[in-house]
Amino acid sequence: MALKLIVLVCVAVVVLGDQSPVYPAPPVYGYPAPPPEYPEVPPKYTYNYGVADDYSGANFGHSENRDGYKTEGSYTVDLPDGRKQTVTYVDNGDGLEAVVTYEGEAQYPEYQPSYPAPHPPIYHPAPSYPAPTPPAPTYEEE
Repeated sequence: MALKLIVLVCVAVVVLGDQSPVYPAPPVYGYPAPPPEYPEVPPKYTYNYGVADDYSGANFGHSENRDGYKTEGSYTVDLPDGRKQTVTYVDNGDGLEAVVTYEGEAQYPEYQPSYPAPHPPIYHPAPSYPAPTPPAPTYEEE
């Protein structure tokens, strides 16, 4: 009886242990998506924005108008030297033409440190040490 049980267990191990791996089905690729369709009407828009932050000192803006291939606009920015830079541009479809102008005069104030000057260092005299004395000679007895 024990022999039959051992043979049955061995057959079960061979049958259950010899299973081939199951692989997923290969992906199915379809046709590529069609290219996007763009409208036939030419673009037309107008936008502008501006930033004026007293805390950080940022002050700049931009505005632009477009009607088909004709684009025109300008942007301004306050420069760190106190001037205001304005760039006005036009593009009629044949390239960008920009005109840069400045308002005001550059100011370069003398630098004033915002911290107090450091205290002068306090010098102490160099320490004095007694001169070293040579060790007393030692004699070896024979």
